[in-house]
Amino acid sequence: MKKIYFLFIALAGTFAANAQVSFGNMQNQISRGKDGINVFDVQKDTREFKGLSIDLGGAFNMDFQATNSFNDQPANITTTTTTAAGTTTRTISGYRLMNTENNFTLPGADMYIGAQLFDGVRVNLDVYLASRHHNDSYVKGGYLQIDKLDFIKKDFLADVMKYATIKIGQMENNFGDAHFRGSDNGNTIRNAFVGNNIMYSFTTEMGMEVYYNRSGLVSMLGVTNGNLNQSNEEVFYPNGPNANTTHSPSILAKLGYDKQLNKDLRVRITGSYYHNANLGNANIYSANRSGFGYWGILNNNPYKNTITKTDASGTVISTTTTDIATSFSKTSTPEATFNPNFKNWATTYMINPFVKYKGLEFFGTIELASGGDKAGTDDKRTANQYASELVYRFGSTEQFYLGGKYNTVSGKLSNADAKKVTVDKFEASAGWFMTKNILAKLNYVNQKYKDYSQFTGDPATGNLNNFYGGKFEGLVFEATIAF
Repeated sequence: MKKIYFLFIALAGTFAANAQVSFGNMQNQISRGKDGINVFDVQKDTREFKGLSIDLGGAFNMDFQATNSFNDQPANITTTTTTAAGTTTRTISGYRLMNTENNFTLPGADMYIGAQLFDGVRVNLDVYLASRHHNDSYVKGGYLQIDKLDFIKKDFLADVMKYATIKIGQMENNFGDAHFRGSDNGNTIRNAFVGNNIMYSFTTEMGMEVYYNRSGLVSMLGVTNGNLNQSNEEVFYPNGPNANTTHSPSILAKLGYDKQLNKDLRVRITGSYYHNANLGNANIYSANRSGFGYWGILNNNPYKNTITKTDASGTVISTTTTDIATSFSKTSTPEATFNPNFKNWATTYMINPFVKYKGLEFFGTIELASGGDKAGTDDKRTANQYASELVYRFGSTEQFYLGGKYNTVSGKLSNADAKKVTVDKFEASAGWFMTKNILAKLNYVNQKYKDYSQFTGDPATGNLNNFYGGKFEGLVFEATIAF
């Protein structure tokens, strides 16, 4: 992180020595504060280019969490499985879910560096200064945004570029509209709630997106190389009977309608598409490295699992006791989420309706996902998600809001023939924009897990499943700043 600070100081000193360099004169930039809420995809403005200009921004949040986790697992349990070969007895002892303190969690912090390089050409670099997944600063992504082609020739394709935008680089890929209303590490000011969707589609792959928005038409076509971490190393996934040695590009598309019908009513609806024909792991639901708003959810404390095996005559063959470690990790980020963990291929559709009438806004998500069951096979699994948000903003500048959100996911975690599981969540939130760049919100959450099996892995010897009859609920107070 110190290296980043030193780099910025050096750059600032260099720019200060050049009188022709300005700060903050950025074209077509979406506000990172309150004014950026409900701004989707990209936007155009009429700001005049006045030479090289530098942009520096940031985002920061602090969460005080008071939640409790519950499930239906007993502290001690003994099971017996008998076959022709003998009997396996499993004895679980000392199991319980980890308690969580009512306390602050790790704050998230971001830094944004950008430059207006030419008329209609802007570069952006997004840096996670502090996040749950990393103990040090790292780059989320960087990309070039092109709104004019004047660097080729003055007014080159001007009639087209009046409505078109090109983005190239490693960036937050634009699948669906839900990620524009979600939390992203330190940047949580766009989210009226604390949590994101349970099955959250978010990834940052290397690629290009081309937008064309005109008279209410919303359209985007994109392609990425399908990789979250860039490398030219040979791709080889050994699991499964037929190893997958091909990694295909990911295809992204969006088509919709967005119109301010009058001063009170805005209507938007979009349909989005994501597809990768050959992959090892589907990044689309596993690439959010910054956390999901809730910590310490449904984690077990250490306990013991003793397996005793006897033969058909009742003679003890072996007794093995395994110390099961806590499942809590300060750097992992899957808590309170659902990752279908597709292998081999993945296809997802998302429909997002949005209606805002005066201060009342509705936003919905219909997400239909499918993919390969495991590496080396094309057996199909599905997972479907539905979410609805209702937010009422009030006050002279809509600086206050009240909101409610319901979200449900149903799908198969593994094994195309397995039983589906379901996760339901309800959130209620109240917020106050103290300024356009400072938001305080209080959020209630209640999330339930249904139809999860009691044990994981081998039915005869596996450990207890923390999500069996699982539930968590409580309050989170969040203060967030973005500029």
